[in-house]
Amino acid sequence: MSATRSADVRTAIDRCRVEDATPVSLDAESITSTAPDHLRELKQELVADDLVPARVVVDACFGEDCSFATQDEADRVREYVRAAAFLGANTVTVEFGSVGDESKVRPALAAVAERARREGVALDVAGPITLDA
Repeated sequence: MSATRSADVRTAIDRCRVEDATPVSLDAESITSTAPDHLRELKQELVADDLVPARVVVDACFGEDCSFATQDEADRVREYVRAAAFLGANTVTVEFGSVGDESKVRPALAAVAERARREGVALDVAGPITLDA
């Protein structure tokens, strides 16, 4: 695997032009549905207002020491990863406070991070644990 960019990518970047649009962060709570029809409508409204979704911020809760609750919350975050990719956002930031059981939360978030990577979205974890450790 090469660390250098391919010629095709470099050419695309070199030909970029500045657009007059404002990047915005969307709170996940403001996305009332992750259904494709709703996301399509939201995207159209953002474009009409010259806004570009750059980030989706998800307020998550991993405080419960329960495998099922942890997986349910990871699945909810995963839906926002899919929504972010659909909307063209670059990053999903997951914010959370306490962690019920780190040994359950870390692999759940790692799986979400892998899904995000496959969707072309970066996962930013803003909580008491990181995926690096």
